[in-house]
Amino acid sequence: MDSKTKQMIVSALCKHFSLNPEPFLGGAGENDVKTLYSNVLKASGKEVSAENNDVLKWLEFAEGFPASSKDSFAALEKLNVELASKSVLLGKGLTPSAADVVVFSALHSSVLGLSDSDKEKVPHVIRWTNYIQNKEELSTLFGPIPVKLPVFDFEASKSVVKVEAKANTKKAVESVKPVDKPEAQPSSKKAEPEEPKKKVTILDAKKEKKKPAQIEPANKEVELSVSLLNIQVGLIRKAWKHPSADSLLVEEIDVGEGKVRQVVSGLAKFCSPDDLANRLVALITNVKPGKLRDVMSEGLVLCASSEDHSVVQPLLPPAGAKPGERVSFSGIEGKPEDVLNPKKKQLEKITPNLYTDENGVATYKGIPFMTSAGPCTSSIPKATIK
Repeated sequence: MDSKTKQMIVSALCKHFSLNPEPFLGGAGENDVKTLYSNVLKASGKEVSAENNDVLKWLEFAEGFPASSKDSFAALEKLNVELASKSVLLGKGLTPSAADVVVFSALHSSVLGLSDSDKEKVPHVIRWTNYIQNKEELSTLFGPIPVKLPVFDFEASKSVVKVEAKANTKKAVESVKPVDKPEAQPSSKKAEPEEPKKKVTILDAKKEKKKPAQIEPANKEVELSVSLLNIQVGLIRKAWKHPSADSLLVEEIDVGEGKVRQVVSGLAKFCSPDDLANRLVALITNVKPGKLRDVMSEGLVLCASSEDHSVVQPLLPPAGAKPGERVSFSGIEGKPEDVLNPKKKQLEKITPNLYTDENGVATYKGIPFMTSAGPCTSSIPKATIK
């Protein structure tokens, strides 16, 4: 590993621990990664020892990361397998560890040089690097790694074609029926009493045709648009534990109203108040205010959840998104409700269509949650959003 990369590792670690990097940069090129990590760690008084087996594994990975593009891509493919089932290398929930910062620093230039086709082969690495560079705010030290967002083929036009096709098929079948009757009549010499039966059958068929017309309006009422939700970018100014519920956190969130909103979220098992402070979130602001365990809540923080619900994290609007701006969905227009009606269960009918795609982009039926600075994301791919 060259001295420049080692200096970048030291600078990134110092930023992670809020330390001045100057005292550590002098002899950075002469020390190995483990020593650099230990020196910064000792000064911070935080985190686990460099002798920890899990930490040592990733420090050695960073130290031995290949310089050649061919070998480095093979190493990225192995890392991609490791990241397939986790959000960060070490740590829990939303919090990257210092080891994550070290590995990111070591492979940054290699990932930055990948072609779009190679990036598609290591989606978990790209998702992870994008999360670390935004979460740790490393753009001042490293050039940002561009992440190409997927192009979505909207399903609306396809469904219209299918409906029209079905309608045309029904018309075709109905147009054939009158032609069949004259052909059947000459061969029906056997029994004249069968004629009343045919009249009854026609009457029954008319009755049956009326039934679908009665069912269709009920199905249409179930379809609710995401435009009913007022989803805004919010900045958490402060967070603390709920005074009487271990599973809840209370946040003060700025959505550009000139005052903060108080929101109660079930995130205490997945992240600490420090994780949430000064973090952007996607907030539904038109839910009906109410008390949760005697504490008033004026919004709902949208979170991505893994399939087994072991990892939960708030959606992350991109750096540069402004508190208060409304999240939009391409091709979907409509005015949000002033206040959602809990009795109509509008939120419950919409959220099953909210999920992250394979790259961690938050979507409604595959349409990204968009802000002025780009889409909202999560480090959890193919997650449910509630």
